[in-house]
Amino acid sequence: MDLTLYNTLTRTKEQFRPLDRENVRMYVCGPTVYDHAHIGNARPVIVFDVLFRLLRHLYGADHVTYARNITDIDDKIIERAARDGVDIDMLTRQTTQQFHDDIRALGVLMPEDVNKPGEPPRFHEPRATGHIGDMLAMIAKLIDKGHAYAADGHVLFDTASMSDYGKLAGRSLDEMIAGARVEVASYKKNATDFVLWKPSGADQPGWDSPWGRGRPGWHIECSAMSAALLGETFDIHGGGIDLTFPHHENEVAQSRCAHGTDIMAQVWMHNGFLQVEGQKMSKSLGNFVTIHELLRTEKFGGRSWPGEVLRLAMLMTHYRQPIDWTVKRLEEADAKIARWRNLARVAADQGDAASSSEVVVALSDDLNTWDAIGVMDRLATTRDIAGLSAAATLLGLEAALVAPQTAELDFDVDGLIAARLAARAEKNWAEADRIRDELVEKGIQLKDGKDPDTGEPVTTWELAR
Repeated sequence: MDLTLYNTLTRTKEQFRPLDRENVRMYVCGPTVYDHAHIGNARPVIVFDVLFRLLRHLYGADHVTYARNITDIDDKIIERAARDGVDIDMLTRQTTQQFHDDIRALGVLMPEDVNKPGEPPRFHEPRATGHIGDMLAMIAKLIDKGHAYAADGHVLFDTASMSDYGKLAGRSLDEMIAGARVEVASYKKNATDFVLWKPSGADQPGWDSPWGRGRPGWHIECSAMSAALLGETFDIHGGGIDLTFPHHENEVAQSRCAHGTDIMAQVWMHNGFLQVEGQKMSKSLGNFVTIHELLRTEKFGGRSWPGEVLRLAMLMTHYRQPIDWTVKRLEEADAKIARWRNLARVAADQGDAASSSEVVVALSDDLNTWDAIGVMDRLATTRDIAGLSAAATLLGLEAALVAPQTAELDFDVDGLIAARLAARAEKNWAEADRIRDELVEKGIQLKDGKDPDTGEPVTTWELAR
């Protein structure tokens, strides 16, 4: 199966050829942990979770290595800890746990789901503060090679020392300066030079270095962590399109110049922007929404939303396209999942898991999740539940086929609903009504409808509130 991916670096969709088929390597920029992650932060986590699953399917689970970092030292973290009067380490650990809880609910794989005892880890989640030594070594190497300089307690990368700086972003120097709101400082040689190391005050976290006590710049963190875990060059680097410049551009500059390589990653992938109900998400507009709020409050659409609904809604748009996060989109995803669940109840254990190969074909075309979802719809309509289940696993939608409340009940609600549907099909209305009344007494609310594709009767249910 050929895998094609759109490469931001070349602006083309290319056939993917791993540097080493025995160890396909991917790095994705993770969150800066100082607050609940917003729904835009969830998009790269979900998108590259699907790609990780696909790579494991194509190349073998033991031949794919994934690193998704945690940024736990940053000026925003320092400011939030000072504002709230809390210890920085406590803030980052609590916020990291919140992030983990949220993305677990979205069906995202975690290191403990993948890594096996006694075997080399295949999923890394490095914290920036655990790699300060790697950052110091890389900065020293850049200075020795003439690509960085110390000035006024800082160490900066000399962008003029790299002939093709700006290639990833595809912008002129003037555009990059304007887009990044570059800090003007007297100690800079060039306006585009960026910080590798900065001094820390007595009340700020810091580490000893040859250039004084300080802390790393944001960009050097990912360059050092990716090199430590994946090597000087690797296959895929992913993240949101907003990271293309300056973050990813500066990663490329640091890594290539430090290691003397032509590339950092051979494929650069970026997911599109997210807006909410047609507007840019902003606290000032009152439409800023976190994953936590969507999962656990009624802030958006007057109800909370299951993680599988949020995940499906995210995958209903191709990852490179902008996405409009709306209540209508979530309702459509919710209805689609209800249909899949109902068909799965009626046709349990039917079908052939091999038929999910159509989903692999769709995903292998630059991660075309919308076409893959269409395949799942067809598998559901043809009652190919084994194929539907295999396809759901590839998309991380396993929970979409299982009624989440079932584990809370001490009776077989799905069996009773199937029996009621059978009674209705036989026009045994008395038996159908009896089963309905029994379910109502047990606190189960039913909603009868028709499959929009086949016209066949389907029944959804939920626990009475």
